[in-house]
Amino acid sequence: MNGPRVLAIDQGTTNTKVLIVGPDGAVLARASAPLTTSYPQSGWAEQSAEALWASVQGAIAEAVAGLAPGLGVDAIAIANQRETLVLWDAVTHKPLCPAMIWQCRRTADDCAALAATGVGPAVEAATGLGLNPLFPATKLAWALRNIPTVAAAQDAGRLRAGTVDAWLLWNLTGGAAHATDHSNASRTLLFDTRTLSFSPELAAIFGVRVDCLPQPLPSDSLFGVTAAGATALPAGVPIQAMMGDSHAALYGHGVRSPGAVKATYGTGSSLMTLTPGRVTSSHGLSGTIGWTDRTGTAYALEGNITVSAQAAAFMAKILGFEDARALSVFAQSVPDAGGVTFVPALAGLGAPHWNDAARGTLTGMSHATGPAHLARATFEAIAQQIADVFEAMQADIGHPLAALSADGGASGNDFLMQLQADLIGRPVQVAALEEVGAMGVAAMAMAALGHALPLAAPKPPFEPALKPADRAQLRRSWAHAIAQASLPA
Repeated sequence: MNGPRVLAIDQGTTNTKVLIVGPDGAVLARASAPLTTSYPQSGWAEQSAEALWASVQGAIAEAVAGLAPGLGVDAIAIANQRETLVLWDAVTHKPLCPAMIWQCRRTADDCAALAATGVGPAVEAATGLGLNPLFPATKLAWALRNIPTVAAAQDAGRLRAGTVDAWLLWNLTGGAAHATDHSNASRTLLFDTRTLSFSPELAAIFGVRVDCLPQPLPSDSLFGVTAAGATALPAGVPIQAMMGDSHAALYGHGVRSPGAVKATYGTGSSLMTLTPGRVTSSHGLSGTIGWTDRTGTAYALEGNITVSAQAAAFMAKILGFEDARALSVFAQSVPDAGGVTFVPALAGLGAPHWNDAARGTLTGMSHATGPAHLARATFEAIAQQIADVFEAMQADIGHPLAALSADGGASGNDFLMQLQADLIGRPVQVAALEEVGAMGVAAMAMAALGHALPLAAPKPPFEPALKPADRAQLRRSWAHAIAQASLPA
């Protein structure tokens, strides 16, 4: 089939994946590289920005080496973990500190102090977002106050700040381009989604400046071209699309208008649905930009869960299992959780609760509780958190949602997907390809090049099988456990 071949980078929290996608949607080559996160203090979460870039270089090299002889790459597309802040020196091109990732809660007190001043409503009116350490604005302010090299770089005009897409673009282009797309920019608390620009007024609220921030552009822009020697690719390959990973997943599901909702199951999870225009949530969700392309700006409503599939890895370690897959098999050895409820508030609670002080809890245990009940309660917790956001989304948009489209690593777990259908009482449709975000941003790049990428149909849906009364009881138990997890220590 004639048409472009796109190298899609899916840079996530736990790994970097690279797909080379043909014009017919076939994956011509793929590669991945793992990443680690460090937690140096309670509430802190960091990654090495240099290791992050090295993982991209390695995955690109492996994928390119796997291409059939004679085939090349016509464009690059980037989907990335969002809200992670990278700070680097424009002259040395070196990071000035570890990247503070989206899970980092070190600025929780700063957010509370700002909220006490009464600026929250004005910030939310401009950005769609609440004051929360998830977003990079207070991380940048914290770094300027606490890391002398960052403040010195700012004073010298050498500081460059950006989310992961901007960091990758800088390295791919050898420092020729410092830009971001509107979807990533809309997650910073510094971007006015009405004017599609970084706002000096918002920056002043947080005590930062906009001159270190990247240029915000539509998601299907020509962001730059590869520099010689930056990767295994030749010089001059265009970077033709960039989107936050959750936004790219929605696009990869084929959603182009309001009416459908997707959930990406990763370290954390994100539910997103398009809206007719800018929205302000009254049920603990965030207004955001899905993407901007030549057809206009697609606005969206989103709920972010801080610890989702990561809960399974956490419990697997506690119970001595090799991985989450082994934990899942063990969880299915019991018919229910035996009254046990696990709230995985290991880094506070995200949407729709937004409680940074919440901590993980296990409730409902008795002498009859066994390890398998804890394992099952873990998978129920993942699905319960999704159900919370699903219900909040229905309340915000004012009508029921017909189904849930699922993607991400944990969406390949049939046991979890059946639990999910049972707890929301709706069908769950799982993407045929796990890397739906990479496919989504590849589709965006191909559209910019004038080619429509065909997207695969989802797998047969998981239908709800739980009796409504049993579902209601599980939801009540969950609400009770959330209340207990949210109590002051």
